[in-house]
Amino acid sequence: MIHIIFGGPSPEHDVSVLTGLQAAKALDKENIEVQLIFWTKSNDFYLVDKDLEGKDFMNVSELIGKSIRLKLVVGSEGGFYKVKSGPLKKEQKVDILTLINCCHGGPGEDGSLQGILDIAGINYTGPTQLQAVLGIDKLSFSALMKNDGIPLLDRNLLSDNHPIPFEGPYILKPRFGGSSVGIEVVGDSETALKRLELSQHFKRGAVIEPYRPDLFDLQIAVRSWPQFELSAIEKPIRQSGSSEILGYKDKYVGGEGMAGASREIPVKLSPDFKKVVEDITLHASELIGVRGVFRFDFLANDKTGEVYLNEVNTIPGSLSRYLFIDPEVKFVDLLLNMVQEAREVLTVKLSSVGADGSALTSAGTIASKLA
Repeated sequence: MIHIIFGGPSPEHDVSVLTGLQAAKALDKENIEVQLIFWTKSNDFYLVDKDLEGKDFMNVSELIGKSIRLKLVVGSEGGFYKVKSGPLKKEQKVDILTLINCCHGGPGEDGSLQGILDIAGINYTGPTQLQAVLGIDKLSFSALMKNDGIPLLDRNLLSDNHPIPFEGPYILKPRFGGSSVGIEVVGDSETALKRLELSQHFKRGAVIEPYRPDLFDLQIAVRSWPQFELSAIEKPIRQSGSSEILGYKDKYVGGEGMAGASREIPVKLSPDFKKVVEDITLHASELIGVRGVFRFDFLANDKTGEVYLNEVNTIPGSLSRYLFIDPEVKFVDLLLNMVQEAREVLTVKLSSVGADGSALTSAGTIASKLA
């Protein structure tokens, strides 16, 4: 039995639902038993039917009325438990061997869920807590990469206390967020600071970069099991009205998540230009570490020879299944490889080695320490 978790209180909730359902269908088609854990926008968990479609999640109250509510418990007896009504009914633990994490953005991809699952003793796919934390923080990620010589566009914290050291126009992004939600293009610093006050997506902070309309998007995925492997390189096609940036509609609105977005794959690049993108990806992968499938996003111009790493997605839309075409990796195999890795490469091993009590016995009274 394999369990899949998706949804969550995140702006990318809907995309996560699509990815989770795609994974369930791929496994079920091969007669592999699956159970689905739906994480609602209101932060509740439910065991839902594996045969649901995306439209079924439009009426959540009706859906959860037919589903089994779960609670997530941490500690030595941690795990997901079926919630039962009545004082005499014992709650039954859900037997989870491996949990496929399909939660994009928010607490599903920022290390929050990973940390809780570690403490609860639940085995899961995808990034460790530390990888997820670093991947979701655009400012810290870019600082790490730049410090090791990887080319990125200038990226600064957007704040009244931080002067912007480059001229507009600018692109604004949530500091902690996915690759497409909440991104804006503005012409001047005054407007940028005003958006910091007004945009709900910037409540936890924002970063500002120079807006370069001459650069196009490139994306490449990597997977870490059964061996480290690069995918093909794609050029996503911008289709929304202004086409200033690769937005949410370009990526996800079409019924299949990222798998249904328009793209040129493999993109036509010179061998030298392709090698630059691949070499940067290898370098960045080494710095952040990879567990599962990560996608690295670039901004580039093959005419000028410019290539800039933009960001990493540690749980990419559709798990980047559409990028592994040469050699082809079937979606079910991609999932099973992630499951095998999760079972053999633990995310964390909690230890209290060194806490031998000596500090407690020599401490004296707490009152004396405070005096």
